[in-house]
Amino acid sequence: QVQLVESGGGLVQAGGSLRLSCVASGGTSSLSRMAWFHQAPGKEREIVASIWWSGTTTGYADSVKGRFTISRDSAKNTAFLQMNTLKFEDTGVYYCAARRYGGAGYEYWGQGTQVTVSS
Repeated sequence: QVQLVESGGGLVQAGGSLRLSCVASGGTSSLSRMAWFHQAPGKEREIVASIWWSGTTTGYADSVKGRFTISRDSAKNTAFLQMNTLKFEDTGVYYCAARRYGGAGYEYWGQGTQVTVSS
């Protein structure tokens, strides 16, 4: 059973930066992709970035392109989300998620980490 633990959230002023980390454990060899999701207050959870676990192919939501960068360190079973030029609307809980090869979707989730951007 894959377990994900996020860290790195906090309070930052608009225009600032944060780096989120997600450490995966247990069965990571079965993972195909990892992603970061954002859930703003009162809104649905949305994917903001994804990365193939065995390669470097990435994808981003239009709202974060050019500002956020997803990366991973396979040796450390860790995914990162570098968030630059943060905006007030980036406030919310960020979740790390993972999916297996042949899986139906993102089935493993972290507990979430709060990011608050002050305007």
